[in-house]
Amino acid sequence: MWNLNFLKLTDPGRLLSQRLCSICFTRHRRGLFLLGRSKSFVTQTQSASKPPWRILFFGSDDFALESLKRLHLSRNDNKAGVVDALEVVTLSRDAPVRKYAEQHRLPLHHWPDVDMSTHFDVGVVVSFGSLIKENIINKMPYGILNVHPSLLPRWRGSAPIFHTILNGDSVTGVTIMQIRPKRFDVGPILQQEVYEIPKNCTAEELGATLADMGSRMLMDTLTNLPERIANRKEQPKEGASLAPKISSTMAWIIWEEHSCDYIDRLFRAIGFRIPLRTMWMGNSIKLLDYVGKRCVSFTASPFLSTVPGTLHYQKESNTLLVRCKDGWVGFKTVMFKKRLSATDFFNGYLHQSMLKKCPNSNTCRFQSYKETRFPREQDHNILLQKNTSL
Repeated sequence: MWNLNFLKLTDPGRLLSQRLCSICFTRHRRGLFLLGRSKSFVTQTQSASKPPWRILFFGSDDFALESLKRLHLSRNDNKAGVVDALEVVTLSRDAPVRKYAEQHRLPLHHWPDVDMSTHFDVGVVVSFGSLIKENIINKMPYGILNVHPSLLPRWRGSAPIFHTILNGDSVTGVTIMQIRPKRFDVGPILQQEVYEIPKNCTAEELGATLADMGSRMLMDTLTNLPERIANRKEQPKEGASLAPKISSTMAWIIWEEHSCDYIDRLFRAIGFRIPLRTMWMGNSIKLLDYVGKRCVSFTASPFLSTVPGTLHYQKESNTLLVRCKDGWVGFKTVMFKKRLSATDFFNGYLHQSMLKKCPNSNTCRFQSYKETRFPREQDHNILLQKNTSL
């Protein structure tokens, strides 16, 4: 409230009443509200030129949750001085972001019903999964920032972490950018940091690291937002690549075409969400507990060791080995009607007494399920090498 001592009240009750009926000023951090004789509000909204900011957050999954948590902590930290107000927009009812917002009683909007009557300085979108309308973007004086887990323009799309691992990239990073309407991941870059990927890193592990890294970078960008926007850079046209959404069809292994290294990268990319799959005697079987490439020496016919899909039970390590394009890979467990250890699968389906029942040797090998829309390894490599003009 403005200081009313200048009124010099002689009769506090009477004079204050008269003056307040005539004019009263109420101060708000974002502007000046004037209450006149007509008793109607006239709002003069002003955008802040420096933090703390009023933020509208768009997000859904665990990756987005890390940024939301850090924003929320900053809002409750008066010393930080970065976040003044925080509201959340989300999609699914069971999304981690929505659960967090409900638990901490953050104002919640259910997409696409976003109430924009409240003034926001800047928006933040992290792993949201839906294009944000142009009219919403334009209502934010500083636009909407995106935390993207790749070094744009590489891996534009909904699954950059998956494609980073599947491609065998040695480095990745996080990009803070301003979004543009109608197209994903094409806006100007405000900040980028590089991260060297550890050997044998999974997509799950990389996602957790980049989520924390991205949330820290977001706060740094918000702290210096006007300066970062003034020095923003457009994305280069060279080096752009797509990272389309993953699907269950990617889990099918084609033993004749997939190499040991590719299967290893595929497992580290999607294995924590979608089990690798193949065909056994005309039925689908899930391959679990992958243990990597294995060296095998046979005293039997060397020809069998080169046929893709050939199975071998390694008793000393309790591992089921499968021949692929250029070697052998191992699995400790399979899911065939029920969960079976390698030993259980061998005793039930690979023992000599069982193999005699096979009509031919092809039946007793893992068969490749070649669905026409399945992305072969060479098709994936073409996608990786193709630069786009997005």
